[in-house]
Amino acid sequence: MDQRGFFRPTDAWVGDVIPWQEDGVFHLFYLHESRRVPKIGMPWHRVVTDDLVDFREAGSALASGGPHADDFNVYTGSIVVDEHGTHHVFYTGQNPERRGQDGLPLQLVLHATSRDGMQTWQRHPADTFGATAGYESADWRDPFVFRDEKAGLWRMLITARHEAGPARRRGVIAQCVSRDLRTWEPAEPFWDPRRYIAHECPEVFEWNGWWYLVYSEFSESFTTRYRMARSLEGPWTVPVNDSLDGRAYYAAKSAERDGRRFFFGWIASREGARDDGAWQWAGTLSVLEAEQNADGTLRFHPPRELAATFDRPAAGIPAGTALHAPDGYADALAPVESPPAFRLVARFDIAPGTTECGVLLRASADGDEGYALRLEPRRNRLVFDRWPRRTTGGEQWQISGDVPYAVELERPVDLAPGAHRLEVIVDGDLCVATVDDSTVLSTRLYDRPTGRVGAFVGEGALVVHEFTVTTRDGSPAPAVRADELVAALG
Repeated sequence: MDQRGFFRPTDAWVGDVIPWQEDGVFHLFYLHESRRVPKIGMPWHRVVTDDLVDFREAGSALASGGPHADDFNVYTGSIVVDEHGTHHVFYTGQNPERRGQDGLPLQLVLHATSRDGMQTWQRHPADTFGATAGYESADWRDPFVFRDEKAGLWRMLITARHEAGPARRRGVIAQCVSRDLRTWEPAEPFWDPRRYIAHECPEVFEWNGWWYLVYSEFSESFTTRYRMARSLEGPWTVPVNDSLDGRAYYAAKSAERDGRRFFFGWIASREGARDDGAWQWAGTLSVLEAEQNADGTLRFHPPRELAATFDRPAAGIPAGTALHAPDGYADALAPVESPPAFRLVARFDIAPGTTECGVLLRASADGDEGYALRLEPRRNRLVFDRWPRRTTGGEQWQISGDVPYAVELERPVDLAPGAHRLEVIVDGDLCVATVDDSTVLSTRLYDRPTGRVGAFVGEGALVVHEFTVTTRDGSPAPAVRADELVAALG
């Protein structure tokens, strides 16, 4: 992986990102996860970028307070700047040796300031505070601070849980207010749906007359969602498609520049770097851009700056390729293996009644094995699949053929008959797919590092109007022999 458009530190992983944009530069503070055992204390590190493609490491930003400090682990928070130009950071402090009244590791909100452009930070221990009355002391984290000019004060949103009620539905976004960024008073809950275990990494922002509340669900699902309202007071409504991405993309928070809004989250790694490995906390930084529809809902896709880095043609499939399989399966594959990093753009015309179609990635020469991004028009969804699937033995019933796809990697999308566009960016083990510039599905590709790309249809018909593959300088584009090209074209 060449890291352009993505970022992962050497020998470590990116946890929750705290983005801050200033003078056209994105300062991306993040939880630096070393995965060392025993734990050494979580610090914040920082990377900066002005083009959303190349990231420059700026090193440690907020170090662990040490084994005896409230902030042995420096967890998620936010940054604001006051009227004097001083930067303030509010963050979560946690020390597993310090227990709250519920017997669980205590979580606290801490404060630090910088007067040298965020190069160094001075901690203010006297400003530390824990959960206010009615909330669990072990869940008091991810403070998000913003200025409410209308009310003339600062608001802080906090991931919290009620002390009482069904354990699975106590999640609440608590709120405190301040006029000086030093003394905070409890206020009514900002959002209290009584629906989730917790709503992590909350943020709010206003955009063209709409307010958006973004949070990461820590409950039945593990994904970043948003709600929308016409005012900061709500009511908050649920858009039809309310998530940014699927299971693999988490804890996304945003920053704005020049009227464009970008979300910075992480694509989770899998244990053992295997397709069957359990999802892990932290991964690789990935950026999505949000655009606003006429009704205020949002659509998401990778930023155009990332797409522009793929400018070298590689082997694809000829435009005009038609696949017809009314009661079977048909595919067409590129004549050679795709490079390690590439961008694929496919434009399909999907016939009415088609059951499934899509793109093959890193497939075998006969298309039987590989990864699939499958569009299912009858169910209006995009899913990620692979073959062979997991096996527990050599017998037929020990192959996971009854698992319809990677069940945590499903995205709802309108797939009415007609034209649709599927863009796929692959870089090493990372894969980011986007349908119609609005619906994103990110994942990892571990077990098959090489193979061909292709298009397929099952029980239906498909015309491929475009199937182009581009790569970058330094990412080899395999040469195509004449006999391979003839065979691929039939």
